[in-house]
Amino acid sequence: MEAKRVADFQDLLPVMAQKLGGEGLIKELCNGFKLLMDSEKGLITFESLKKNSAFLGLEDFSDKELEGMVREGDLDGDGALNENEFCVLMFRLSPQLINGAETLLEKAFLHESSFRQG
Repeated sequence: MEAKRVADFQDLLPVMAQKLGGEGLIKELCNGFKLLMDSEKGLITFESLKKNSAFLGLEDFSDKELEGMVREGDLDGDGALNENEFCVLMFRLSPQLINGAETLLEKAFLHESSFRQG
């Protein structure tokens, strides 16, 4: 059943990218991060993911599956996902998107960086 859920997600993210463009997609991913994060820690923890899992249709996921999602995206080993780790994980879950995403991502991250700095 987990493979089916991942396949559903893989079908959705490229459609979102096509409709929103790179900048819009990154904005939506950032909004998704904020929706799932622990507001005190500013990170997605297992607990915050479990608490907010219904927003993503993940309410039927087991604790083990949710823990695995956090572990898979946790690049720095701190047991939680920061905003960048979350975005990277979302792209890793959608290999179709990666093929043409480098240009879109570069533009979106450059825009986001200049927006935050200025």
